[in-house]
Amino acid sequence: MKSAGLLKTPMDTCRKRTNLLTKILSFFISRSRIILIFIFAWNTLAWSQVPLIYMPLPSLTNKDLAVIVNDADPLSVKIGRYYQKRRNIPNNQIIHISFNPGQKTISKDQFKGIKKLVDMQTPAHVQAYALTWMLPYRVGCMSITTAFAAGYNESFCAKGCKPTLSSPYFNSMTDKPFTKLNWRPTMMLAGKSFAEVKALIDRGIASDFTNPEGSAYLLVTSDKNRSSRGKIFFKTALMFKGLWPVYYLEQDFIENKTDVMFYFTGLTHVPKIATNTFLPGAVADHLTSTGGVLSGGKQMSILEWLKAGATGSYGTVVEPCNFVQKFSNPAVLMHFYLRGNSLIEAYWKSVAWPGQGVFIGEPLARPFAFQ
Repeated sequence: MKSAGLLKTPMDTCRKRTNLLTKILSFFISRSRIILIFIFAWNTLAWSQVPLIYMPLPSLTNKDLAVIVNDADPLSVKIGRYYQKRRNIPNNQIIHISFNPGQKTISKDQFKGIKKLVDMQTPAHVQAYALTWMLPYRVGCMSITTAFAAGYNESFCAKGCKPTLSSPYFNSMTDKPFTKLNWRPTMMLAGKSFAEVKALIDRGIASDFTNPEGSAYLLVTSDKNRSSRGKIFFKTALMFKGLWPVYYLEQDFIENKTDVMFYFTGLTHVPKIATNTFLPGAVADHLTSTGGVLSGGKQMSILEWLKAGATGSYGTVVEPCNFVQKFSNPAVLMHFYLRGNSLIEAYWKSVAWPGQGVFIGEPLARPFAFQ
């Protein structure tokens, strides 16, 4: 992991309003499920804080998601059938393509042919995609999830410590990303076996509308380069104080925790993750160079988070440098997830420069949504 150094992110503290806002929060929590929470506007150089009271947000549903199946891959076909049945995905939202399975990377030309077939089959109302395979996870120099979301574009790529194209969906209030932004956020239903993906799907569905009482663990580790999100972690803990249990910890790992809903850290390999209990719908990732390399990588794959019980994760497929914008911002993710957005919405909204990273998980998981 190459170091770009920490970006300066000054923020208004709004200290004079804290006591009043806490009182307002207590009032509303005692009478309804309206949540006081922080929304963030963050560009390349700075972010600001605006405390407000927000009504819950809608979430994407089975009517908004198309499932892409590789008919040449028996596991992809099996995953697609199971997911369609469990989530009741309409038949016209099952997209069939066929290409040689098992490739870690496909060329941009091969992808463009595949994407053309997908676009021809996708109903206009569809807002997001789910991919039903583990391989490939990369298209040329960019991640396959961003390639499906926005099309192949080398502006999403970078060699070394360089910025990449920004996502218009980052920190966005839109509930229709394709209709309003011409982006279809994409997530991989990925795993090494059908049993792993089935368990992932079942966890996501089990999480719906449960409003779990869990905690967030934000770890600044001994690996300084991979702890570039440290300032964000610290500010997130302050911002959510009294709203959601957030533990800012300066240590390499947690173990034997029974309430993990969010776990964000930075190491090449994260120890003891299987000793923790991840609640249905939980999100976890680690900032490292190649966590999104789902097979044969030298660093821990983000699939390990799913195997341990998380429902969603994110990691990069090529060297990203340690720009915080290329990884999830937990404050933004928690803001949208806790207000009711689905996993695919909240996760995508939390990454400013997603071109080099893959999103994996059960996209329609919505533990904090309202029925």
